[in-house]
Amino acid sequence: MSERVKAKKKSPAPNAAAKTEAALPVLEPVEMLRWAWTQLTSMRTALFLLLLLAVAAVPGSLFPQRPINPSIVTQYIKDHPDYGKLLDSLQLYDVYSSAWFSAIYILLFISLIGCVVPRAIAHYKAMRSHPPRTPKRLSRLPEYGTLVVPADAGLPASDAIRSAAGVLKKRGYRVEVRDDDGARPSLGAERGFAKEVGNLVFHTSLIGVLVSVAVGGLLGYSGQRILVEGDTFVNTLVGYDQFTPGTNFQSSQLQPYSIQLDKFAVTFDRESKGKFGQPIDFTADVTTKETPDSPAKQEVLKVNDPVNLGGTSVYLTGNGYAPMVTIRDGAGNVAMQGPVVAKLQGENYYSSVVIKVPDARPAQLGFVGFFLPTAFVTDAGVSFSGDPDLFNPQLTLNSYYGDLGLDKGSPQNVFELDVSKLTPLNARNLAAGGITLAPGGTYTLPDGKGSISFDGVKRYVGVDIHHNPGQLYALIFALLAVAGLVTSLYVNRRRVWVRTG
Repeated sequence: MSERVKAKKKSPAPNAAAKTEAALPVLEPVEMLRWAWTQLTSMRTALFLLLLLAVAAVPGSLFPQRPINPSIVTQYIKDHPDYGKLLDSLQLYDVYSSAWFSAIYILLFISLIGCVVPRAIAHYKAMRSHPPRTPKRLSRLPEYGTLVVPADAGLPASDAIRSAAGVLKKRGYRVEVRDDDGARPSLGAERGFAKEVGNLVFHTSLIGVLVSVAVGGLLGYSGQRILVEGDTFVNTLVGYDQFTPGTNFQSSQLQPYSIQLDKFAVTFDRESKGKFGQPIDFTADVTTKETPDSPAKQEVLKVNDPVNLGGTSVYLTGNGYAPMVTIRDGAGNVAMQGPVVAKLQGENYYSSVVIKVPDARPAQLGFVGFFLPTAFVTDAGVSFSGDPDLFNPQLTLNSYYGDLGLDKGSPQNVFELDVSKLTPLNARNLAAGGITLAPGGTYTLPDGKGSISFDGVKRYVGVDIHHNPGQLYALIFALLAVAGLVTSLYVNRRRVWVRTG
């Protein structure tokens, strides 16, 4: 026996068979394309591309994006010279319009279409076809039963089949009776076509969502603007503080509507002990005009209650105080006059203030400090805001002079001032001390550099303007996708056969 086993192991037959199986024919170009198309249009590939698209979108939240804020991208490349330019060459600062992200998006779109269209055609043919013929041996089916009707009951086989057909039709089955006049009539019935319809609606809706998102990304835009009470925003490119256009955005898409902030009011909680002083309501009274020649319209802008103008939605997103100042230079000329937006930094509307005066002569002036709506001073001489309302407003500043760097062409943050290259005029650690002003007060700067006056306080709001032509369609397709998915999960396909004899 052992000799036979050894001889069998030495037999070359398995090797020959393996070589025969490995010898696959070489695919022609057309066959290769057909194979590639089959792989691309499989549901497995579509799911993989959908996952890959989600992964490819991650760098958009990890790295600054050039369409949103190009100045931050420029600064990021300067701060990271070792790999900043490499990331730029890989289009990681412009992820959502990059070549590789677009390729994944388009392949997913094609894959879904390639999945849906053949299945839709096959399902249409199935719905148009007749129910399958009755099997010869019903006893082999998983669910099988027999009903015995006595011969003396006077029920012909054809009547029994018709009765069964009537019952099945009432239950939503599509019924076809066969051999009605024969000795052994039968019927075939089926239902549950809505299951595949729901599946097709789900996948078709995914395509609709992709198209809607693409339309929004191509033709949509968004922007931000800070409005001080009395200011007017006109929907033009120069009217935005920050603007994020779509890939195919054209400035002609902007409708020249206007919105003026007449008054902004904040209601604070004055009753709750744990939340005393917290804002509970924001109301902005605005005047809008659809076009320059349109009549003015009074509207109210609130949180989560946007104003709709010219195909855009205007949302209330932020607010604060804007001290009114007048700054004169060393020659006595007014170098700056108007509101200065104070950036919120802490509780009770404690806000930082940065003022840049590039038109001051003989030297440019800069101010850094904070604004307190209701100023209190501790025993240690530290000022803080004790209430968010304007009960005792105070403006505290340090002053500097020198080159502000605004003439170099590099973008700067309006809420920051680099004082490393400036000469201080006023500060708490200097002999001149800091600047502390109440409304109506004026302070004369040292060395004849000019003066600053605190004229009053206004409120400001931050608004987000959004235009997304695909947003509504994306919502509709998303709801259809959910409805299709639920239908495909809870509707079952059923087939029933009845035979007499």
